[in-house]
Amino acid sequence: MTAPSRPLATEPRVRPAPTGARRTGARRTGFLVTLVLGGITALAPLSTDMYLPALPEVTSSLNSPAATVQLTLTACLAGMALGQLVVGPMSDRWGRRRPLLTGMVVYVIATAICAFAPTAEMLIGFRLLQGLAGAAGIVIARAVVRDLYDGVEMARFFSTLMLISGAAPIIAPLVGGQVLRITDWRGVFYVLTAIGVVLTLVVAKRLHETLPQDRRHSGGVGQALRTMRSLLADRVFTGYTLAGGLAFAALFAYISASPFVMQEIYGASPQTFSLLFGLNSIGLIAVGQINGKLLVGRVSLDKVLGAGLAVITLASAALLLMASGVFGEVGLVPVAAGLFVLMSAMGLALPNTNTQALMRTPHAAGTASALIGTTAFLIGAVASPLVGIAGEDTAVPMAVVQLLCALGSTACFLALCRPWQYRIAGS
Repeated sequence: MTAPSRPLATEPRVRPAPTGARRTGARRTGFLVTLVLGGITALAPLSTDMYLPALPEVTSSLNSPAATVQLTLTACLAGMALGQLVVGPMSDRWGRRRPLLTGMVVYVIATAICAFAPTAEMLIGFRLLQGLAGAAGIVIARAVVRDLYDGVEMARFFSTLMLISGAAPIIAPLVGGQVLRITDWRGVFYVLTAIGVVLTLVVAKRLHETLPQDRRHSGGVGQALRTMRSLLADRVFTGYTLAGGLAFAALFAYISASPFVMQEIYGASPQTFSLLFGLNSIGLIAVGQINGKLLVGRVSLDKVLGAGLAVITLASAALLLMASGVFGEVGLVPVAAGLFVLMSAMGLALPNTNTQALMRTPHAAGTASALIGTTAFLIGAVASPLVGIAGEDTAVPMAVVQLLCALGSTACFLALCRPWQYRIAGS
């Protein structure tokens, strides 16, 4: 029989959730930390989703083809993916505050320049820089959570954080649309600049350093690469990272395909689509809160994660059967119900994959957070274009991509994590 996988030799033994001073401190700072980390985590969806309603106007304003203007969105997403690989190791070496504040300042400058960009090419360049800098909030938020919390407390905090980060995609397009009612597309970047300034000031004043000096790394690029290699060599960490990334890719496939599928194929009006999109996001948030408030601490994280992946897989299979006509002609309601179930189950999967992966890496939370985030973004970026591969007359590609991602996520969880062989303390 194969021996259970153990934590990395270089990391301290994982202990149960702390008691005493550290846990009291976590409770005392929890509300403030939640607001600050929620804000910097929400900056990424705000930067992308607020901008979506402005894309047609940017095309005409800058006299550029739609495909070129679309690259302004791609550049921002690519920057967010790659920036995490840079900022994560930096935060393990210099602490959390300095890289975060540097990233926030660069984000503000890049966003302000985007507002004045005279050409699409310049806008693409500074959207890339905006994404690279905005990645600091994504990766360091997870690392700070790992610094402050262990075990079930960390899982609860990630579920609470989902309340804020999950609300951002609902609010952002609405805010962007309202901004466009009173100004042009450049006004979206004025608003994002103002939000960035406020968050930078709040971080500078309220978010204290969470990584002690004695837990920081002294090495440079070579040390960072060695740390990444050692993390990826840990089968269980890699399993949770891939499971979370593939589940996130199923979410990406939904975001990419749902406007077309719901409106063009199943006849939803733009208003109905917005309502359904909002309901799905509310479902994700609500199940995330059930995970954090009711399940964590009572049920093993791996059991909850397994249940979430099973529901995602079943919902994806049902969507594929409906899209391929096995049940005959189906209307909007059954498809919307299937997407609602799939999205809601993400509230069980995503917080718990993050928690279980980070539980194994107290010695390198920033680098681990970078690998988790970059993996999710890159797999999502690969999955998103595939949803339209068969043209505009069928939802089958979306359902196929979602099902393959769900099956892949489940396979990684079972084959690499092997939860029946061990228990992480506090899970």
